[in-house]
Amino acid sequence: MLVTGGAGFIGANFVHYTIRNHPEYEVRVLDALTYAGDQTTLRPVADRTEFVHGDICDASVVDQLVAEADLVVHFAAESHVDNSLHDPEPFIRSNIIGTYTLLEAVRRHSGRFHHISTDEVFGDLPLDATDKFDEGTPYDPSSPYSASKASSDMLVRAWARSFGVAATLSNCANNYGSYQHVEKFIPRQITNLLVGERPKLYGAGENVREWTHVDDHNAAVHLILSKGRIGETYLIGSGDERSNKEILELILELMGQAPDSYDHVADRPGHDLRYSNDTTKIRTELGWQPKYGDFRAGLAATIDWYRQNEWWWKPQKEATEAKYRVLGR
Repeated sequence: MLVTGGAGFIGANFVHYTIRNHPEYEVRVLDALTYAGDQTTLRPVADRTEFVHGDICDASVVDQLVAEADLVVHFAAESHVDNSLHDPEPFIRSNIIGTYTLLEAVRRHSGRFHHISTDEVFGDLPLDATDKFDEGTPYDPSSPYSASKASSDMLVRAWARSFGVAATLSNCANNYGSYQHVEKFIPRQITNLLVGERPKLYGAGENVREWTHVDDHNAAVHLILSKGRIGETYLIGSGDERSNKEILELILELMGQAPDSYDHVADRPGHDLRYSNDTTKIRTELGWQPKYGDFRAGLAATIDWYRQNEWWWKPQKEATEAKYRVLGR
């Protein structure tokens, strides 16, 4: 198994999950170690994995690795909306050119390919509705990030149809859990409190997200690898929807702070209102069920992880906050 982006948040947790639960796989990780990739995340499984420092846009590196793999699980992506608004170019390069490079290698060597994507490709839903995204929802991306992921999804589908690449896709709701970069919403608020800073909330915080534990996401990916139908797309999500304000207030409660101990900052441009996934397909076809049904318990465990692993996130923190200060957020 070749895991691209395996030193990033979801990819690294996927590697850990695979080593724990699927010892039949020999795992090789390809990661460019940009700011969001951290090889120390793989330290606990370093003796059971092989790490290659390289870029998914480098065709020579990719071709050799794909030729030696039976299966490619493609997590590698630039994935932060704020960063894409500030500088879209890395998102176009990594998410579109990188995915194309991988698909061409898989086409040459006839491997199995699974593409990890996001529900942000569908745009957003009204706050006051009960609508959900499903596998047939038209794409309507709002940011350079989601547009680049939508493009990569389309490439995978085209290569599957035109060239017979044995591919599957999944679009997941927001993830949370251990080893998530401190630029992301939940770890940013947790680590702000841990270093004595006030958390930050975009606008009024009314935007709603569906939160899925990273281990549940990765269990779903393994089900798709073993039982999913080639050419199909599967949506992944816990069904637990909460506003950003509710999330922040729960973090404050769990960390013993007053519910109003945070600052409002300017909302991001084009901020999507609500995401929600209809996961009937993966639940009925493949039998997937999230194990972390209690979000409060999962969030408490995540807070404990950040408390206990300052060595991992502290080196990222100041540079991340300096970037946010430049953006006024």
